[in-house]
Amino acid sequence: MDVRDSTTVQDDVEKTSSRVLEMLALKGKVTEAGAMIAPCSDYEDEEHVYRAHHPWSVYGVPFADMQKAFDHLRDELPKNGWRIVKDGVDGSVAKSPQIVAESSEGEFAVDVRLHRANKAENAPELIEVTVESACFKEK
Repeated sequence: MDVRDSTTVQDDVEKTSSRVLEMLALKGKVTEAGAMIAPCSDYEDEEHVYRAHHPWSVYGVPFADMQKAFDHLRDELPKNGWRIVKDGVDGSVAKSPQIVAESSEGEFAVDVRLHRANKAENAPELIEVTVESACFKEK
């Protein structure tokens, strides 16, 4: 397991998120939250083992454009060094389309979901993205 500086890992995850947004090629509103550091659940018994994760969403564009961007991402990820490990639906009641991919070096994973509007929950149409780093030990 790599020993890394958490600030550097956060920066790398945010840069990776930016590349995923570029691959989506969707001009919508993007949530502003930055990458966060949290304990790595894969190593619950060890101290000082962390993972950076960066959840964000794209919204405010027609659903058809989101579908097109989601499909475009499916094509672009492998061209940009990612291996798709899941391409189907998530486990939600809505069965939202989901793509999970890992970077070729295994440094990052991305989970992308396409959500339809849900009026009962007052939830808008959006593409939800979470980029995570591999687990690392803090310097």
